[in-house]
Amino acid sequence: MPPRAARHLPSPGTVTFLLVPPVAAARAVLGRTFSSLRIHNYRLFFAGQVVSLSGTWMQGIAQAWLVLDLTGSGTALGLVSSLQFLPVLLFGPMGGVIADRFDKRKVLAFTQVVAASIAATLGTLVATEVVELWMVYCLAACLGFVHVIDNPTRQTFIHEMVGSDNLTNAVSLNSVVVNVARVIGPGLAGTLILTVGLAPCFFINAASYLAVLVALFLMKPELLQRGTRSVRRRGQLLEGLRYVAATPEVRVPLIMMAVVGTLAYEFQVVLPLLARFTYEGDAGTFATLSMLMGLGAVFGGLATAGARSKPATSLAWTAIVFGTIHLATSMMPTLAATYVAMVFVGAASIRFLALGNSTLQLAAAPEMRGRVMGLWAVAFLGSTPIGGPIIGWVGEHLNPRVAMGLGATATLTAGLWAYPALKRIRGRAEEVIEIPAPKLPE
Repeated sequence: MPPRAARHLPSPGTVTFLLVPPVAAARAVLGRTFSSLRIHNYRLFFAGQVVSLSGTWMQGIAQAWLVLDLTGSGTALGLVSSLQFLPVLLFGPMGGVIADRFDKRKVLAFTQVVAASIAATLGTLVATEVVELWMVYCLAACLGFVHVIDNPTRQTFIHEMVGSDNLTNAVSLNSVVVNVARVIGPGLAGTLILTVGLAPCFFINAASYLAVLVALFLMKPELLQRGTRSVRRRGQLLEGLRYVAATPEVRVPLIMMAVVGTLAYEFQVVLPLLARFTYEGDAGTFATLSMLMGLGAVFGGLATAGARSKPATSLAWTAIVFGTIHLATSMMPTLAATYVAMVFVGAASIRFLALGNSTLQLAAAPEMRGRVMGLWAVAFLGSTPIGGPIIGWVGEHLNPRVAMGLGATATLTAGLWAYPALKRIRGRAEEVIEIPAPKLPE
């Protein structure tokens, strides 16, 4: 008989049994999380986005600080954000019609060239020291018209690259790209502003659009999963609006995004006010707040990408969690505590965006997808002309903390309202959104 101790030792086979499942599970999670990167066209798009969106965040930081240098006004800061997104509010649904009607790859190439030209123009005005506030307003509005076309086209082009099975994964990874750029861009912008000034931020952003143009050029068109393009006819815009009104699977998420987008996603207004007036900081403080929010969003996006399933009501729960964290952040007593809290704000905010985006694209009929995402752009970006001045005025005349708390309250309210509405929905909005292996954010 073997010694007593030996009888209690696990056999080699038992050790293998204990160790292999965790390793296999980790590999399965990684496979789900990054599965869309196995697709050639999406891999190119992903790489181009990392470069281009880093430049976009650099310009966002520089533009906000430029307006504060010119005016010192939170209201002016809110107004420039409003002008940048006013065209989306007014004409966003038309951008969706364009996305449904034309070759998306060619449309995106056009929008990149125009956006690069606008960035180069603003950089030249700053470098030559002739820039005035009205010029910033005009160029912000011009960029807004680019967003009208670019946003719904970009969102639906992801579907063409990866298909329905990988859509949630690709949308989540795209959100990760946006927020990796949010970490890189503000950090570079803060350093450049403090060392060499504002103008290089705009010039670097103009050059960064070349990365997307190269990615689009190198794609293999035969691998795109193109649907039937919408034929030009009268009434397409109204047709899309009627479809949304009659389809609760898309109507409820759009209403949620309109509320949250109007008052909560005004970080480009509230964070510089918080940095300058609440904590008496500089451009580096603002950049750090944005960078840490982006870092949290990277983790949140990866977590969403690697998750197995998401019921429809998880969108409402995510809004409730996001609102709670947002509200707690507005009450943080010190700058250091706010830095930590912004990581959690970023994680919750990107989870809400990724779930909302994929829920809409999966629920929408293929021939309506562009118009639905055009309305998503209106709800998310087009609401800024309304919310930006409100948050800017509250932050300037009351307190930046109150402005942030207002956005948090709106988010909580939207989540509490949407939960019973989503629970009642049957059909596609009630189905589980799965991210199986090999499936899984400018």
